[in-house]
Amino acid sequence: MCGIIGIVGKSEVASALYDGLTVLQHRGQDAAGIATVDNDKLRLHKAGGLVSDVFQRDDMLKLRGHMGIGHCRYPTAGSESTTEAQPFYVNSPYGIALGHNGNLINTSQLRKQMYEEDRRHINTESDSEVLLNIFAHELQTQERHALTPDQIFKAVAGVHERARGGYAVVALVLGYGVVAFRDPHGIRPLVLGERDTEQGREYMVASESVALDILGFKLLRDVAPGEAVLLSEDGNLFSRQCADAHLHAPCIFEFVYLARPDSMIEDVSVYKARLRMGERLAEKIMRLRPEHHIDAVIPIPDTSRTAASSLAQVLGVPMREGFVKNRYIGRTFIMPGQSERVKSVRRKLNPIHLEFRKKNVLLVDDSIVRGTTSKQIVQMARDAGARQVYFASAAPPVRYPNVYGIDMPAAAELVAHGRTVEEVQQFIGADWLVYQDLDDLILAVADGNEDLKHFDTSCFSGEYVTGVDTDYLRELEFARADETKAQRRAAS
Repeated sequence: MCGIIGIVGKSEVASALYDGLTVLQHRGQDAAGIATVDNDKLRLHKAGGLVSDVFQRDDMLKLRGHMGIGHCRYPTAGSESTTEAQPFYVNSPYGIALGHNGNLINTSQLRKQMYEEDRRHINTESDSEVLLNIFAHELQTQERHALTPDQIFKAVAGVHERARGGYAVVALVLGYGVVAFRDPHGIRPLVLGERDTEQGREYMVASESVALDILGFKLLRDVAPGEAVLLSEDGNLFSRQCADAHLHAPCIFEFVYLARPDSMIEDVSVYKARLRMGERLAEKIMRLRPEHHIDAVIPIPDTSRTAASSLAQVLGVPMREGFVKNRYIGRTFIMPGQSERVKSVRRKLNPIHLEFRKKNVLLVDDSIVRGTTSKQIVQMARDAGARQVYFASAAPPVRYPNVYGIDMPAAAELVAHGRTVEEVQQFIGADWLVYQDLDDLILAVADGNEDLKHFDTSCFSGEYVTGVDTDYLRELEFARADETKAQRRAAS
């Protein structure tokens, strides 16, 4: 889960890239970077931290040029070091900077190929550096004279032939422009926009449409699965399908949790999709417990608020803000260790006691991952005086690891893995627990776009659209275990 952005403009773009990254900050709070082209020089600045911390006035003044890319990162298993902030850069051929959102599932094989066949050295554990070197190698195999859009698209096709996984990529090729592409299944999101200025037309790509909105770009469309777009240095737009037809299966967790509600993804309003999630979950509650005795619906800030509002409306129960969120605490499910997650929940949320006292409350969250946060929140509600505490998840049980760029924990650390709903209910201490049904979740999102027939639902269903071998899942299980992460941090 990272944020990427690329702009080819008619004037300086550094400030626009900065502003775009700030609204994609929810996709990654670990590190940030911007690369621009200043005549024939690449200007690059990146570091660990939030966008506002990484870029100071002097840094921005050095990022000259009318085209560039940006990236905000959150760490995935095995790649937590801030030295792996993006974009990455190689100087041959042409000079290429690249940022990436997602995860490759054949990184080990590709790393070996890079060394033994392509004679390229990979210096970090990041699969983004692997992608960069594959792209660079494929460009290098093209004709050595002036690069054409056709040759760039052939290079992207070569990347698709070798890479497996979910990925959205933005690359800056010196002397040519910004190249952006998605994996053949379209698992990770990428949108394309344009705006007209006095100097001429400008183009932009980003992980979410909200970045286009804030900069005044008009959303043209999503970049199609397997498609590549070239925003040329002279301001032209080229596009081509660079991979054979695959099952189009965008990540459904984007709509549940990752994306901002004011974004459009796959021509679906994330906000509207979450409203429909709440409506369908309320209908399930009415089926199971028509006499529910719920006095108030209380969302767990922030991503569950939209679903909770429609759920409350269908139930005919008032929605109340029962928790106040400290907005300076990061997302807890990506905290580096269990002890840090436990401490952060109390720092993150504080209950409004009057909204709980002597009431039967239904707490609504977007999903339940480890269950530790949910357990603490249920207890906070009880401590605030709630008579009965019910819990509703707008997503189905998370039972399997995500392998396409969301650093969910090892399967053994997922509370629903190997447990029944009743056992999860007992673990978090709720008086009643209800999950969204997977079919209802799919319908809630697909209702926004009749062309969407399939989704990546692997963390709920265990079905991986690219196919995943058991050895990879075993390695991932080890890499994502809290104990392993603690050992890596101690060694760094």
